[in-house]
Amino acid sequence: MAKSNKPIIWGTFAAGGELVSLITPVLIVLTLLAAIGFVPDMLGYEKLHAYASHWFGKLVIFVILFLSLWSQAHRLRITFFDFGVRADTLVATTVYLIAAVGSVATAVYLFRF
Repeated sequence: MAKSNKPIIWGTFAAGGELVSLITPVLIVLTLLAAIGFVPDMLGYEKLHAYASHWFGKLVIFVILFLSLWSQAHRLRITFFDFGVRADTLVATTVYLIAAVGSVATAVYLFRF
């Protein structure tokens, strides 16, 4: 039986989709609360900056962005197919390359010294 890379692609798609579906509504509510002037102390700039500056916070941010990029790349590939673009190799290479570049750029930005 031939080996396939589909479990890797589907795994990141499923994990990213689940993560995005759980986190996006929370981010929308927090943004709306901040827009009307209600920012709880635990979401103040100093605390969020301290969290994002710590290695664990950077790792969490990276994982969230990594999974989101790969999930949406796969979703975009399937959308192109549904719209009738049958050049799947070109589309797959393009969207996954963009996700890879975004992942590397995220890592470089977060873990720079």
